[in-house]
Amino acid sequence: MPEFDDRDFLLSVAEAADAATMPLFRRQIGVDNKLDEGFDPVTEADRAAERAIRQTIRNAYPQDAILGEEYGADGSGARRWVIDPIDGTRLFISGVPLWGTLVGLIENGRAVAGIMSQPFTGERYLAGPWGAELVRNSYATALNVRQTRRIEDAVMFSTSPRHFTGDVRDRFEALEERTRLTRFGTDCYGFCMLAAGHADLVVERDLKPYDIVALIPIIERAGGIVTNWEGGRMEEGGHLVAAATQELHDAALEILAG
Repeated sequence: MPEFDDRDFLLSVAEAADAATMPLFRRQIGVDNKLDEGFDPVTEADRAAERAIRQTIRNAYPQDAILGEEYGADGSGARRWVIDPIDGTRLFISGVPLWGTLVGLIENGRAVAGIMSQPFTGERYLAGPWGAELVRNSYATALNVRQTRRIEDAVMFSTSPRHFTGDVRDRFEALEERTRLTRFGTDCYGFCMLAAGHADLVVERDLKPYDIVALIPIIERAGGIVTNWEGGRMEEGGHLVAAATQELHDAALEILAG
């Protein structure tokens, strides 16, 4: 199977998802809770976007497998598309435009292409063999991480400090105390800010494949590093450290190891 290099297809997937999400953003829509205890929201926007993405993929690549957050696994092809129709549903239902649609592609166990679409701001961050770029108003700009090397100079993003508990919380707080600035609540948008050179670190716990597969090639093609807390690959999820430079990545892993 030839290497995937269809940049235009990624953009067409984003268009299909955008058409499903934007009419429902900042509207009064129903919100369901996936959990018996706690709160994990899902809306018709999530479901409609995933259906649209799946159909777009099936039309173009019917032999490929698909894994989506809302509708699970489908197919057994050598290539696997991984979908999070709205990463940051809490942000979506709160009217905050830091959510995004994530669609990534795995070949031979590696994430090789992906897109994050934020239609309200008109931004599409995407990557593949051609590189990493931001497309806005039909204009493409190359993505490059910045060259921050000291934790003390780093800007770090994470979804929520509540995700870190017990001794893991102590280790995360030790890292946070060393950074210049830490901000929470950015979800997938924070990863793209890392790739675009506006931040230096992203640290998360318990990510699922659909949370990260699309973002791995965006960061790596921009020159960054994405691994789990043991330094391994993140295609199957887990605890994550994404960094702009090897020095930052090494330092963050050392602090998180305790």
